[in-house]
Amino acid sequence: MVQNLSDKPKNQLFETLEDFLEYLEVEKGSSALTLRNYRHYLMRFYYWLQRQNIPLNLKSINPTLVHQYRLFLARVTDNRGRTLSRKTQGYHCIAIRSFLKWCLKNDLDVMAPEKIELPKIAERQVKFLTGKDVDRLLNAPSLSTIVGKRDKAILEVLFSTGLRVSELVSLNRDTVNLKRREFGVVGKGGRARVVFLSSRAVSWLEEYLSAREDKFKPLFIRHSKNVKPTASDEDMRLSVRSVQRILKKYSRKVKLPIEATPHVLRHSFATDLLMAGADIRSVQEMLGHKNIQTTQIYTHVTHRHLKEIYDTFHSKSQG
Repeated sequence: MVQNLSDKPKNQLFETLEDFLEYLEVEKGSSALTLRNYRHYLMRFYYWLQRQNIPLNLKSINPTLVHQYRLFLARVTDNRGRTLSRKTQGYHCIAIRSFLKWCLKNDLDVMAPEKIELPKIAERQVKFLTGKDVDRLLNAPSLSTIVGKRDKAILEVLFSTGLRVSELVSLNRDTVNLKRREFGVVGKGGRARVVFLSSRAVSWLEEYLSAREDKFKPLFIRHSKNVKPTASDEDMRLSVRSVQRILKKYSRKVKLPIEATPHVLRHSFATDLLMAGADIRSVQEMLGHKNIQTTQIYTHVTHRHLKEIYDTFHSKSQG
């Protein structure tokens, strides 16, 4: 649940902001992380207004005021003297625009959201592993221990499915159909999708699960000698941070040129599909992206790949 501030003030703006956050939680089904971020961005705006002695109502929000706030965002520094990145500044603006759009939808008199222009951000750089680097990473775990078998299964499943790390750690044994090599997940924004497993990923999952002697529900668990008899499923479930550490360990072990984070493996999954000829809409569906624009960042990578092929195999013949 979205937590109310203990010193909840009574004014139109604050109460409308709280209504909007409740809408995100209840109607939109936004994740806890999304709710936390929106609250942070919007409350920063609210308390800035308060410090400026500006009336705390919707009519106070106008283009001049928003411009002044954006100057504040561009100049504010943390205790180390660092300014907010343009990307973070953009997130603040997106939160205000979303709030204003919701206000209009609910017949509240506010400025047009479109008047808030988003800062231009440098094109997102997609990091992904080459086929050889993927093979090196997948072969990094030692298979002589159950931890190694688990880590091998994790790496194979991540590259086979393109799952987000949060989706991976939430999996339970009974939700993954190994015979059909598919299962359902609920991703960002509560969007459900079907995920497919490669035969190789299924094989390594079966080997890991057959080595387990426990009855815990999570697909991936902690393996420790000091497991309490009263440990619950959630006590044993592998965390997001743990998976990130596992990938970091193997990236360093095989000395990859870039660190293989869970998201780098997701990028690698997507670029591998596109380079093999998959259409962008299918990749969008498999990644669970709401908007095709999010998936299109990968086409820049594949276009560069095609140009490299052109330069290697065609340009020289035209010399």
